[in-house]
Amino acid sequence: MKNLQKALLAAIVGSVMTMSAQAAISYGAGQSYVGIKAGKFMIDVDDLDDPTAYGVYAGYNFDSNFGAEIEYVGSSDTDVDTGNSGVDAEYDLKTYGAYGTYRYAFPNTGLYAKGKLGYAKAEIDASISDDFGNFENNSGSDSGVAGGIGLGYNFNPNMSVEAEYDYVAEDLTLLTLGAHYKF
Repeated sequence: MKNLQKALLAAIVGSVMTMSAQAAISYGAGQSYVGIKAGKFMIDVDDLDDPTAYGVYAGYNFDSNFGAEIEYVGSSDTDVDTGNSGVDAEYDLKTYGAYGTYRYAFPNTGLYAKGKLGYAKAEIDASISDDFGNFENNSGSDSGVAGGIGLGYNFNPNMSVEAEYDYVAEDLTLLTLGAHYKF
């Protein structure tokens, strides 16, 4: 009976080690990926609600640590509380970015840390209307150095999830959860 228990224990330990080794597979040299993300824009401006964010991204890893990534993140129209029942206002955000990335894979796990630094452009479109049919559109943009940090997990050699916090522009940050496929 003891031999059967030892054999069963050895099989379980071997299976777990195989799963851990497979999960520890991270990005390889010359590996491309595409993904989707969703989260929240965080705007440091009074009277503006933080809109829901959604986006797509793609990247290429030159080796197991360094890569490049591009992304687009947008928002749905978000209402602005004007304090006046006869006036309606809303806005939406769009960001575009290109980044250099660095990933550190924690040994013997599928967990990794990510940092990115690059250039991003943020655009805002706002509209305001009143009960008398008056309507006005305004837009603006800001661009410059942007970056972020994140934590991710490789489920297998092709699928990963990442949580990220990004600085996009002055008064605008982004918190997202994304999933991507590597090929």
